[in-house]
Amino acid sequence: MTNVAWRGPILVTGTDTDVGKTIVTAAITAAAQAAGLRVAVLKPGQTGTATGAVPDIDTVNRLAAPMTARTLASYPEPLAPLAAARVAEAEPLELYAVADEIRAEADKHDLVLIEGAGGLLVPMGLRPSGEAWTFADLAVSIGAPAVVVTRAGLGTLNHTALTLEALDRRAVPAGVVLGAWPAEPELVHWANLTELVPNMVGALPDGAGTMEPGVFRRSAPGWLTPALYGVLDDWRTWAEDVS
Repeated sequence: MTNVAWRGPILVTGTDTDVGKTIVTAAITAAAQAAGLRVAVLKPGQTGTATGAVPDIDTVNRLAAPMTARTLASYPEPLAPLAAARVAEAEPLELYAVADEIRAEADKHDLVLIEGAGGLLVPMGLRPSGEAWTFADLAVSIGAPAVVVTRAGLGTLNHTALTLEALDRRAVPAGVVLGAWPAEPELVHWANLTELVPNMVGALPDGAGTMEPGVFRRSAPGWLTPALYGVLDDWRTWAEDVS
């Protein structure tokens, strides 16, 4: 992967739900702000508000305190955004309206991180034609690269390859971040790390989201490569240090 730092809008997607997208978004925010960038974080669709879970934007604010942090639409049920909007009989997210919001923030910030919901092809909302759109469609619409957050354990190679292939077919540049490297890695983790390294632009230690915010912000550059405003360049040393 390139070491040239990405600027403008960057999409943060995942191979699945609960892979660490929010904490990775916070880490990129912290590293970029430490490098002097003005950072905005947008969450197009937050679902599951009725469950009492902390909204993703609140977690990013607590850990990284970006210059701007916004959620464009919230829905009660813990479903894909389009399904959650339909169940709530609420207005679904419209692709070009979301793209306009991102471009408006890009005019005022050096970096705009857009956190998705679930995986790359989860239905996010509707186009004006009534057709569903996905996070991959948003990447194409705004011409932005994508950070793919994935797991370290069994199954990650297939899920990561499928996501990267879908992005490549759409000519969307992408890099991979491990959402949580275990404190006691096993053979499968080391084997997966070896396979994923050519595409990796970062890796976070398990439990990073529970750190005190000051410690999190100071530590974040060490989890990311220069492409994401970090200093990480030796994966083996990093993995041994955090294990």
